[in-house]
Amino acid sequence: MPAKSAANTEGGFYPPSAFYFKVVFGNSANSPDASFQDVSGISSEMSVEEVTEGGENRFVHKLPRGVKNPNLELKRGIAASTSPLVTWCQSVFEGGLNVAIVPQTIRVYLLDENAAPLRGWVFVNAFPVKWEVESFNSTKNEVAIEKISFSYNYSKRIK
Repeated sequence: MPAKSAANTEGGFYPPSAFYFKVVFGNSANSPDASFQDVSGISSEMSVEEVTEGGENRFVHKLPRGVKNPNLELKRGIAASTSPLVTWCQSVFEGGLNVAIVPQTIRVYLLDENAAPLRGWVFVNAFPVKWEVESFNSTKNEVAIEKISFSYNYSKRIK
């Protein structure tokens, strides 16, 4: 049976796989910081204000207030200290607030079998807000993982 192509994915014959993706920081498409184990937080939610109408007890009006987004979280093996992402995080967390935080655009792409983007999300004016190293455990044989959370102004889906 022939392999399904990206056209078949777009045509709806099967959903795309979630394990083949790419992360791009700023304009550096081939950065060494593009490999991650896990990307989460791609979500948008409309916050609403509940208004009860006098005399009408069957329901409550829900009025839109704005869109809120969780932090974008990226997980990977602990990177070298020369990594541009590590350098950026160090300047934010270890530089004190007397050094300006330089936000970047982050793009996340879900890829097809030919490494072409099927879907994409862009996160505008992102900056790291949490940098965590997961626990070390002498009874497990696992890679040491760091997790970086980013705040951003807004996101949009591209493609």
